[in-house]
Amino acid sequence: MDYKEVIVKKDRVAAIKRRHPWIFSGGIIDHDGCEDGDIVKVMTRKGEFLALGYFQNGSIMVRVLSFAKEQIDDNFWAQKIQQAQVLRQDVDLPSKQTDAYRLIHGEGDGLSGLIVDIYADVAVIQCHTVGMHQRREAIGKALDQYLELNSIYVKSGKTLPRDYAVEHSDYFIKGSKSEITIRESDCQFIINVETGQKTGFFLDQRENRQLLKTLAKGKSILNLFSYSGGFSIYGLEGEASSVVSVDVSSKAIELCDRNVALTDHEAKHESLTVDVNSYLKEIPKDTYDIIVVDPPAFAKSKRKTHNAIQAYKRVNAAAIRKVKSGGLIFTFSCSQVIDSALFYHTITAASIEASRPCQVLHHLSQGPDHPVSIFHPEGKYLKGLVMKVS
Repeated sequence: MDYKEVIVKKDRVAAIKRRHPWIFSGGIIDHDGCEDGDIVKVMTRKGEFLALGYFQNGSIMVRVLSFAKEQIDDNFWAQKIQQAQVLRQDVDLPSKQTDAYRLIHGEGDGLSGLIVDIYADVAVIQCHTVGMHQRREAIGKALDQYLELNSIYVKSGKTLPRDYAVEHSDYFIKGSKSEITIRESDCQFIINVETGQKTGFFLDQRENRQLLKTLAKGKSILNLFSYSGGFSIYGLEGEASSVVSVDVSSKAIELCDRNVALTDHEAKHESLTVDVNSYLKEIPKDTYDIIVVDPPAFAKSKRKTHNAIQAYKRVNAAAIRKVKSGGLIFTFSCSQVIDSALFYHTITAASIEASRPCQVLHHLSQGPDHPVSIFHPEGKYLKGLVMKVS
């Protein structure tokens, strides 16, 4: 293994041996002139091998790829893809009912900085680091080896460091199919991998949408921050009496309407292009049996945590005030910097502010195709609660 060496401090060795995949800059003594993306050997000052990873200047300076001595070559990527595919098969993905799922979930699949989502016969590669982006072609080759794919799209422009991203455009490694109609639990959705948010769809909410479907019969549902209508479609298919989708983005509402048109329930659906907080102020109390609060990440860095907490509290307090007595709130946070305890305390504060008793019925998280490494609890980013409001 002819790789450059990164020497770590003695007090950081234990964390690496506990298999945490991040090595922070403060724990590194020397990095041997490494450049962004270089594969490196992580060593102690005494010359003990600890791990292989790739380098990037920043707070997380090394992301571990392997705790064994091996070559990071085409065979390495092929093995990782194959292992991830086996895990998805173990949780019945894909299936007759569902052909869209996450194949690679970063650290949860031992590939820090990499996301791969599958939409029927289209794969989307999303790289969050220079090191992963430099190996996108090898990753694409491995995907093509193990899956029957029409197209493979690299979509990393908004997730890479800005100074690097300006030199690299999103593009198709294979094919050119950008719009797909997928099946998820027998619901249909139109996905556009080029223009859609994230990789095209929010796959992490599959099981939570299914829960809503089981509770929807005869209920009036308000879906806030609806995007392409994920919860709305499940509510309609669950025989809700009515569903209203609200999003400030006209493009999101247009896509939501296209998805509703794939159902037999258009007459029960209304979509509104309006600010969520403004809408909640206007509607009378007791309008809806179920309110879904699924906002985008209000905090993408720790310095924005306080503002995010206030935003979560404000929108949830408004929803709790307005839901019918005996109704349900489905509320979520996908902000990684807000952990489960902090989210729970924030919703508690919202309930106190709304001055209505609430009972927690379910604690929700991401689906099994978004696995969390036991050594990397930070990978559990999606938090959700289902509450009954008296």
